[in-house]
Amino acid sequence: MLRYPEVLDLAVQHVPVPWGDRETILYALGIGMGRDPLDRAELPFVWEKSLRAVPTMATVVASSRLILNDLPIDLAKVVAAEQSVALHRPMPAGCATAVSDCRVAQVWDKGEAKGAMIAIENVLKSAPDGDTIATIVTTLFARGDGGCGAPIEGQPAPHVPPQRDPDREIEIETRVDQPLLYRLSGDRHPLHIDPDFVQTVGFPRPIMHGLCTFGITCRAAMAVFADNDPNRIAGHQARFAGVLFPGETITMRLWRDDDIVSFEATAKDRGTRVISNGRTLLH
Repeated sequence: MLRYPEVLDLAVQHVPVPWGDRETILYALGIGMGRDPLDRAELPFVWEKSLRAVPTMATVVASSRLILNDLPIDLAKVVAAEQSVALHRPMPAGCATAVSDCRVAQVWDKGEAKGAMIAIENVLKSAPDGDTIATIVTTLFARGDGGCGAPIEGQPAPHVPPQRDPDREIEIETRVDQPLLYRLSGDRHPLHIDPDFVQTVGFPRPIMHGLCTFGITCRAAMAVFADNDPNRIAGHQARFAGVLFPGETITMRLWRDDDIVSFEATAKDRGTRVISNGRTLLH
């Protein structure tokens, strides 16, 4: 059982998280880039010549998995609720000396029968005493840990999209084999590959990684409103609202207000929202 406030002492410091061009290219391929090898806008993300990194790659470099197994919670009752990435400088295409400082930043108690929200913060640095590259916050919903004594209120309010028609609406096709490639970036949970396992938890077939869908939405916002320039992305955040199945088409609605892009994503054929309360901050 989660114990508050003792859980706030849980932290790991200076964990080496190096990466190079292979990992950068693999992540871009995993979120669907490079399918048209003649697309010059996406080629820099999948070719080591003048390689560029998608900003949300920070989520697989500095992952909540660095600390997840140390949390005194039932992982079978935990789902990802929200994700955010704040870029303090452009995401490098490689960094051999990178480290992550990971800690439990905050907990909110929803009630004994309602679970708890746990915010895990990763600060990605170029070296133990180097510049900060990104701050990544993963918020988990621990369904079995309500009544832990944490504050009931104070959780940041979600970003709310404008109440008007979207400025852009696009469709993004995913592939049925996409999780097989994306999982090589680090998340090898059987939920995304094992047909027998997924049926034991109520799904008819393996599902897409939530962070893969998160990366797809960043890729789309970057293409639509930043000319595929990752240096213009200052932050990307969203809530996980539902399950996406590999091979489904995503309908993404986007609004732009100055340097803020709001977005939401839906599984087109089922009409099920998979990403909500999205916000991309532009330079």
